[in-house]
Amino acid sequence: MSAPLSLRRYDWDHIQRQLDAEGWAPLPALFSAAQAVAMARAFDDAQAMPSGVDGDTWRSLRPPLPSGLDALQGALRARLAPLADAWARRLGRAAPAATAMAPPCLNRLRQDGFLPLRHAADDAAFPFGLIALLSEPGQDFTGGEFVMTEQRPRQQSRPMVLPLQRGDAAVIAVAHRPVHGANGDYRATLRHAVSRVRSGERVGLSLPLDGLSAPP
Repeated sequence: MSAPLSLRRYDWDHIQRQLDAEGWAPLPALFSAAQAVAMARAFDDAQAMPSGVDGDTWRSLRPPLPSGLDALQGALRARLAPLADAWARRLGRAAPAATAMAPPCLNRLRQDGFLPLRHAADDAAFPFGLIALLSEPGQDFTGGEFVMTEQRPRQQSRPMVLPLQRGDAAVIAVAHRPVHGANGDYRATLRHAVSRVRSGERVGLSLPLDGLSAPP
């Protein structure tokens, strides 16, 4: 897979508008079914995460990365850097600094497994990450929806379910995004999770776009 070529088929103006409006944007069929299956099968051979991270759920991919993931990280960051800088200005922060990329990670959930709500804790982190689904809903597993919540000041949390099929990906805001209000921009906090898997096995991909934040 040529990462730059695979990204050119998407409407990046529309993606930036959706990120501005919702905090996430889909990249349908970023990976072919064959690529998704191959990456899912790599879980057992992937490297254990640092101490304190559940090795039955999370594994880290190390070079050589499958399916051009290293090129994909750089290409995605370049596409999203202008919006990241714009968000930083609106939130009164410095633009995210360039850092070495953290390795992609796989997460595997079996029956009754889930990923709790989380977000990037470092305000200097790049504001976006990529997630992808490598298993087929309804065939490989049931349940296991990718869920995001958005909390705005003095409002109830807004839940969002990302409708992913195998091979689909999404760019997500990993912590905060600016929202335009009556008195200017304010900060909304976004968290993400995977709901309980009711049956089968669900494998997902998390692709960080910097070296500061945990896997998205």
